[in-house]
Amino acid sequence: MQIWFDMDGTIADLYGVKDWLPKLEASDPSPYKEAKPLVNMQSLARLLNRLQAEGNEIGIISWTSKNGTPAYNEAVATAKREWLKKHLRSVNFNHIDIVNYGTPKENGRSGYLFDDEEKNRKSWKGKAFNVHNIIGELKAV
Repeated sequence: MQIWFDMDGTIADLYGVKDWLPKLEASDPSPYKEAKPLVNMQSLARLLNRLQAEGNEIGIISWTSKNGTPAYNEAVATAKREWLKKHLRSVNFNHIDIVNYGTPKENGRSGYLFDDEEKNRKSWKGKAFNVHNIIGELKAV
């Protein structure tokens, strides 16, 4: 089984970063680095490592910034990977897919999706969850 996570608004509080939108509009990737976790990362890491040990694949599927240039999108992807290394360092993700904004997340992916955006959950080709209870939902997988 594959288990996928969006980042912004799902596990990373991008929208809680002061002036996040003006910074993104100015091609500043710092909000992606500064975002605080939205869930208990130690608990999440333990669950993800257990699920992997049971044979599941763990992946990230996250968008770059809307209207980003190729260079800015690369800076965003780097910032997101660094965020994951900082906050979930013990998790060896099977997939980290940072794709252009608006790319359908279901392309070539299946299984479970945790995403704060309803449109992504509705178009997902498996079971999709809102982000209100990530830890609880994962325990039930």
